[in-house]
Amino acid sequence: MRSPRHETGPPDLTTHEGFGAFYEEHVDAVLGFVTRRVADPHLAADLTADIFLAAMGSAGGYRGHRGAPVAWLFGIARNVLAGHARGKARESGALARLSGRRLLEDEDVAALEERIDAQRAFRELAERHAALSEPLRAVLDLVVVDELTPAEAAQALGITRATVRVRLHRARRALRASGPMSGSRLEVAR
Repeated sequence: MRSPRHETGPPDLTTHEGFGAFYEEHVDAVLGFVTRRVADPHLAADLTADIFLAAMGSAGGYRGHRGAPVAWLFGIARNVLAGHARGKARESGALARLSGRRLLEDEDVAALEERIDAQRAFRELAERHAALSEPLRAVLDLVVVDELTPAEAAQALGITRATVRVRLHRARRALRASGPMSGSRLEVAR
């Protein structure tokens, strides 16, 4: 049940006394409006305060011919609650997008960039390697990857050491011709 109101004109929210009287007259109605829509008592109190702050900020826009001050106040309350709901939806969406992801520190970003660069270099090397003929790849793999000596590679492939050296030379030349490869094991395995 509503108590009778003395709503005869626009609310005077420009003075402390006017705002205080307006607040005292309408706080229970606004709090009831909010608590019917929000289950958390702390949130209800915060939203009620936000509604009165918004009312104070827009008191100049009140038009008495359009309705009672409490109706105007409930319109503001609906806007504040809708704004809160939109903010919660944005927050939930952001949390869902970030779910399972951790935010990166500067050193994490640097390590990730290094890893990406290394993977790019690996993919480039793998493409160059795949472009070699099978006999050149076989010798290169045994000497560079498996770290066999040319004599051991020759034995494993059933070919002469001279053939291993020729194929290794051709493989290195083909890889160099396709661009520089700094720090690769191919330079070390001469």
